[in-house]
Amino acid sequence: MSKLDDTIALLQELIAFPTVSADSNLAMIDNLAGWLEAAGARVDLFHDETGQKANLFATIGPDVPGGIVLSGHTDVVPVAEQDWTHDPFEMIRRDDRLFGRGTCDMKGFIAACVAMAPVLAPQVRNRPLHFAFTYDEEVGCLGAQALADTLQARGIRPAAAIIGEPTQMRIIDGHKGCCEYTARFAGLAGHGSEPDKGVNAVEYAVRYVTRLMELRPELAARAPKGSPFDPPWTTINIGALHGGMAHNVIADHAAVEWEMRPVQQSDGAFVREEMRAFVQGTLLPEMRRVWPDAAITTDVIGEVDGLSPATRNEAREIVRDLTGANGSDVVAFGTEGGIFQSLGMDVVVCGPGSIEQAHKADEFLDIAQLDQCVRMLEQLAERL
Repeated sequence: MSKLDDTIALLQELIAFPTVSADSNLAMIDNLAGWLEAAGARVDLFHDETGQKANLFATIGPDVPGGIVLSGHTDVVPVAEQDWTHDPFEMIRRDDRLFGRGTCDMKGFIAACVAMAPVLAPQVRNRPLHFAFTYDEEVGCLGAQALADTLQARGIRPAAAIIGEPTQMRIIDGHKGCCEYTARFAGLAGHGSEPDKGVNAVEYAVRYVTRLMELRPELAARAPKGSPFDPPWTTINIGALHGGMAHNVIADHAAVEWEMRPVQQSDGAFVREEMRAFVQGTLLPEMRRVWPDAAITTDVIGEVDGLSPATRNEAREIVRDLTGANGSDVVAFGTEGGIFQSLGMDVVVCGPGSIEQAHKADEFLDIAQLDQCVRMLEQLAERL
């Protein structure tokens, strides 16, 4: 079998693990650990506080600083309420495409890395090759943040990281940050015919959303000159609003799930302060005039810095050499790249598949894209 065939076979195994972020990823992690150990890698698993999820960090080669990291996340987004034409956790092939949840985002890259490990291992000489596979990227990059702490504590200092998010094998050296929040509103229930005697949590949640939307033009005006992103400013998205229980009951609870994607850290600070002032100065005083125990709390799901384009970037130069590409680009979607960059690594994002297929029903990966990824890793073996 060719290495592309090996990769497709392994990808079929990985798709069968339903690693939705809300569930455990241990079965998939154990599977990957077995493959990497068979290739001669030293494998460490780092579990979260629940013991139901783990990061995998494996190394081939000498135990010295300056290595190269191949990185991907093991979790996938939910399939509930999506109109799939087949079992999303059973990979199927139609013509030149592979269908299944996680094919492009991003188990295809992971499968390629692990399938190529036996080829890469004999080539490693003076600098180590690392494999970093994380949990909970889709819900705030929680696994990568925990792994960063682990690497710092252990004094592990790789020099470069290649993150295989789906970029159609384009070289990406910059992207926006991603901050996700859930604002929770606690009001006072009552009969719908007497709205002045209750505190309607949904109504205050709507006002909160309205204020967020009012900040959008202000953020557009704050866009840095020459910003390379599309759109060039920090964006805000309202993901969901939940609350209440019936038509004729004053809602005593509500929650707003929202995110922003900063192009600069000052924008994040600006939005957080504006919303804090609105809550403390306007919403809460009004709510508590009716019911002193009313509350608005904010859960921080994740605050992940963006990946900043750098003039000198060894990871970018490595991938340019491997792929023959002449340039690089930036994207609006987020990755774990900023976390690895904060550890002092040069970082690039380059992987098979299109982000346009991610998170959708009938997610797919073009086999030609996967073949390009395998060939890139074959070139990496020669470089090592």
